[in-house]
Amino acid sequence: MSDVTQQNLFRPARSKAESKADTTNNAARAILDDEAARREAKTAKLRQARLESEARSAAAAPTPKARKKK
Repeated sequence: MSDVTQQNLFRPARSKAESKADTTNNAARAILDDEAARREAKTAKLRQARLESEARSAAAAPTPKARKKK
């Protein structure tokens, strides 16, 4: 069996600066992920509204009358 010591048994403790940096990083990533999710939801909503509007306008558009040949 290998020699068990504190160095290979426990993870090294993070310094205070590393802990604060990780906290800040996690908070920033959470904010960015939330903004991205909102942006994607808004884009999907607007795309759906545009497609419905285009479908309505295409259905309501009158067909041009055929001209008589001389």
